Amino acid sequence: QVQLVESGGGLVQPGGSLRLSCAASGSISSRYTMAWYRQPPGKERDLVAIINSVSSTYYVDSVKGRFTISRDNAKNALYLQMNSLKPEDTAVYYCHAFLHREKYWGQGTQVTVSS
Repeated sequence: QVQLVESGGGLVQPGGSLRLSCAASGSISSRYTMAWYRQPPGKERDLVAIINSVSSTYYVDSVKGRFTISRDNAKNALYLQMNSLKPEDTAVYYCHAFLHREKYWGQGTQVTVSS
């Protein structure tokens, strides 16, 4: 069993930055692929960025050049550095870990971008 706990969300002005963290505990290893998803108000949950076991990354077009996903396997941690934030980035951000048929989600952290 794996537990994921996100932190680092909050209210930020447009153009600002936030760094989200996801602490993983339980039976997790560096073999897991990890990702950040987000769910804006009234919309579906969508992928933001993904990082695999060898730290190859993928970003959706809307965040390329602004967000950076990273992981620290020694700390069982996942991060999302978000720069140049826009109001449309407002959402609940979720940490996700998966390996074969095992899938785990965190409880989410709210990010609000507003002046």
